[in-house]
Amino acid sequence: MDLEHVRNKTPRFAIGLMSGTSSDGVDAVLLRLKGTGPGLAIKLMAYKTYPYAPALRMRLLSEHRDAKEVCLLNFELGERLADAALAIMAIAQEEGIQVDFIASHGHTVGHYPPGSSTGIGTLQIGEPAVIAERTGLPVVSDFRTRDMAAGGQGAPLVPYADWLLFHRLNHTVACLNIGGIANFTVVSPEFDDLTAFDTGPGNMAIDGAIRLLSKGKMNMDDRGAVAADGMVIDEFLDYLLGHPYFDKEPPKSTGREEFGVDLYLRDALANRKEHTMEDLMATITAAVAQSIVSAYTRFIEPEYHVEHVIVGGGGAMNKTLLRLLRKSLPGVNIFKSDQYGIPYGAREALAFAILGNETLCGTPANVPRATGAKHPVVLGKITPP
Repeated sequence: MDLEHVRNKTPRFAIGLMSGTSSDGVDAVLLRLKGTGPGLAIKLMAYKTYPYAPALRMRLLSEHRDAKEVCLLNFELGERLADAALAIMAIAQEEGIQVDFIASHGHTVGHYPPGSSTGIGTLQIGEPAVIAERTGLPVVSDFRTRDMAAGGQGAPLVPYADWLLFHRLNHTVACLNIGGIANFTVVSPEFDDLTAFDTGPGNMAIDGAIRLLSKGKMNMDDRGAVAADGMVIDEFLDYLLGHPYFDKEPPKSTGREEFGVDLYLRDALANRKEHTMEDLMATITAAVAQSIVSAYTRFIEPEYHVEHVIVGGGGAMNKTLLRLLRKSLPGVNIFKSDQYGIPYGAREALAFAILGNETLCGTPANVPRATGAKHPVVLGKITPP
């Protein structure tokens, strides 16, 4: 690939791939890009989700893997990511579009940011060499490690893209992504004022609980319907909100290592068998909502005048969760990202396509104010075709 083609103003096309902590499938986007840095122009051309087979999804959700399993999953997931990329390439070809590169976040199997009691490290699988071999395109991947090498949390990394997509000259908005983990980006008019952090669990807790309580018959609480029929258990809510992560001040990030089912919910649910599934789900959904609200009121509201909140991620489709957010933040206008032309499930895949573009351009794309890194760095590693 001619990098001058990327660095100059010539339009190019990228595929972004994302496998989130909810492990639903591969989110894939086709993106038109022009330029680099704050002047980068972006147009979303296509977006699709390619679900995982149930057996692969359960392996990705497992919190107990040995080196052999991680090794095998790395290549198997690489094949699934390549399949998604090839499907998007076929869509592009129908439109007469030649894709220039692929950016793949992969799937996080371990994330231990600075401050973790066990040490520092992060690992994303989904072998980029497999994607490059299958597609014949260069692949940018492994975005988190360089920020962590510079002293950062390695997350959240979407703020750079959020600012490009949603910033306005005269007002500040907050972007809330509710994936497996929930996170906020405060998008101010000036890039240097941008900040972001993980609030805590999102769909990871809700999906994990419904799988346990239904004995695997349900993978998600569709639109929050089960939770909507329950009553909050005050004692259980207090327990869930007592996790020490919620009191940490940004910059901060988290993941399955703190809020996975085995650590956060399994014993707690086993000790409350006298309660109905509806009441337990209502309480867990309320805990997710309250952790987001608390993060907003403690870490955002005192410093920023936010015009409105833009919600993306799978949690945007949970009606019960959004109702609780609106009830607890009555003075805040809450919209879904779809109302801004960004499908709720596309935000992260789109963000990593943008980050891949900046990697190829040599443009730093972390946000030290959000991650805590010592300085801006160029993210990602490049696998040639």
